[in-house]
Amino acid sequence: MSTPRIVFAGTPEFARASLKALTAAGHSVVAAYTQPDRPAGRGRQLTASPVKGFAEDCGIPVLQPETLRDQTVAAELKALRPDVMIVAAYGLLLPQNVLDIPTHGCLNVHASLLPRWRGAAPIQAAILASDRFTGISLMQMTAGLDCGPVFSTEQLKIGREESAGELHDRLAILGGELLVRDLGNILDGKTPLDQDESLTTYAAKIQKRDAELDWSLPAEQLHRHIRAYNPAPGAFFFASGDVRIKVWQASVVSDIDAAPGTFTQYDRKGIIMACGKGGLNLKSLQLPGKRRAAAHEFVTQIELR
Repeated sequence: MSTPRIVFAGTPEFARASLKALTAAGHSVVAAYTQPDRPAGRGRQLTASPVKGFAEDCGIPVLQPETLRDQTVAAELKALRPDVMIVAAYGLLLPQNVLDIPTHGCLNVHASLLPRWRGAAPIQAAILASDRFTGISLMQMTAGLDCGPVFSTEQLKIGREESAGELHDRLAILGGELLVRDLGNILDGKTPLDQDESLTTYAAKIQKRDAELDWSLPAEQLHRHIRAYNPAPGAFFFASGDVRIKVWQASVVSDIDAAPGTFTQYDRKGIIMACGKGGLNLKSLQLPGKRRAAAHEFVTQIELR
């Protein structure tokens, strides 16, 4: 087909990587939809999304509706005459009348190997579940939650010490690569495969309370917990009453036999916390309002024993 008219919809850095890949490959992106500017940082200043910033730098028109359910918004999209709408971590629901507008429908770049980990937090869910592999799925969007047929997938191995942030960055690049590689085939009529509903798992939206460390759990599980919530919202525990401490990096220590939640070591040589099974060597921690600190430095900031 002739050069397709692409409308892109996405918001965070994960989505920016796909938009960047499309433009680098010479595709015509006629508009970029992204969520409205939100307050961010300590000053809570209104901040543009990564997709908006990149689109504006490229001269791509940006649209930021609060919802896509407004008929005026749908009419505006229809006027763009899109051949396809590519969606990556947009964060807004696409109603059926919007899904029906592009000639070739809406294509989603999803960060899991569907049907495993449908939903809002597939990267974190894969780490928490101790999955060995994850990847990218290119999916035809339907009205259901990540349940449309899949055009193609690409997998990668999850590193044993890899954080969600590190895995996110690799998946973002992979998503852009797979999108560019297979978009032509999809627009030329490639047939997607239905998902096996019996293999479905769901990754719910993360709440801050989910990141609290429960020392009664095995160290191996808590290690995954720390990795999954790095960088956001950050795994944490409370000490000395109400001091909230974030843990950014740790390693498992197997030969620990002490009551869960007690320090077996707390000095300049290291910080080790006993867990339900084994212990964790806490390597990088952070006090409220302070920068991250290595264990040997952290012990000079606060006495927890």
